[in-house]
Amino acid sequence: MRDVERVVAREARAMTKAQIIVRAIEGRITWIQAAAILGVSDRHMRRLKERYERDGYDGLRDCRGGKPRRKRIPVETIAKICQLKESKYADFSVQHFYEQITEKHDFKISYTWTLLALQEAGLVEKTAGRGRYRRRRDRRPMTGMLLHLDASTHEWIAGKPYDLNVVLDDADGRILYAEFVEEEGLASTFSALHHVLRRYGRFGELYTDRGSHFCHTPLKGGPPADDQNGNVARALRTLGIRQILARSPEARGRSERCFGTLQGRLPQELRLLGITDYDSANRYLQGQFIPDFNRRFAVKPQDPETAFVALLGVDLDLLLSVQHERVVRRDNTVTFNNLVLQIPELRSRPDFSRCPVTVHEFTDGTLGISYQNKLLGRFTRDGELLTTKRRRRAA
Repeated sequence: MRDVERVVAREARAMTKAQIIVRAIEGRITWIQAAAILGVSDRHMRRLKERYERDGYDGLRDCRGGKPRRKRIPVETIAKICQLKESKYADFSVQHFYEQITEKHDFKISYTWTLLALQEAGLVEKTAGRGRYRRRRDRRPMTGMLLHLDASTHEWIAGKPYDLNVVLDDADGRILYAEFVEEEGLASTFSALHHVLRRYGRFGELYTDRGSHFCHTPLKGGPPADDQNGNVARALRTLGIRQILARSPEARGRSERCFGTLQGRLPQELRLLGITDYDSANRYLQGQFIPDFNRRFAVKPQDPETAFVALLGVDLDLLLSVQHERVVRRDNTVTFNNLVLQIPELRSRPDFSRCPVTVHEFTDGTLGISYQNKLLGRFTRDGELLTTKRRRRAA
């Protein structure tokens, strides 16, 4: 008997007093076993049993902090409710089950007590808490202060799920950029940043999620690392743009609501127009849908001025690319992904052997080699030279 009690006690160690007594009432364990689990004497367990039978579920509550509640639920009622839930209504939700027992079985019990009894009996899982209080964040007063960059996977065209990459201005809710891509990642991020920076200029802050292409997270589910050295972080740091990493989906509420509107409108319009491929969908998106969306849903910012600043002297192609450090070999070649890239002969400097250079993976799929932020040559994915950097002749 003692061995059985030890096993039961070890398995039920995490249960509360109420859960254990409810199990004893249902006959799943004996009262002696319940006493062993709770670590109380048999005599005290008899007191708890008598109190439970006399006062119902409230008999298990410690009333020293205040008066006990007036409502008493008989033990037989709780036992019958648990029996019905387990035998007849096992697959019913709590709300649905409560409707059945009050309408068809004539139980006079509140929903809260029904839920509480089922949870304490272990027949219903306790839901997670609501979490900490969150306050809606006010919009930035000027355009260009904060941009949201996010993507949504959806069947924008029936039977063809794709990612929609969107850049949203926080101040007025305008969509500055949107494009259908097969999968969001570094390439789609750099394409979006290139478009915004070239057309509108440098902005203040960028709000993103914690995707692997945006930041490095050492532990799954943990916070991002303090030092971020990824390609996106490097490019933003070079431009002086602060990156803000969202801590929860609720923190990206403004972009999430935007995607909710897009999912409720864009697929239907594509269907009505008979668009069945994403190339045509991108043309419609950028030519007609975005201007119409901004006309309908953009709001007037608090300040008519803008925080966008024109970029001068910045090579966006070089900056917004995946970069790899390499050292030039003696024959002026660079190895990259089993390719041998030959640096062309240049008048400005005929030899680059042993020089540290950067190999770039551009968003259009081509490769490039730069030295001291100057492009030396551009190549296809097969290593074929496309362009050569030439020095302008002196007059």
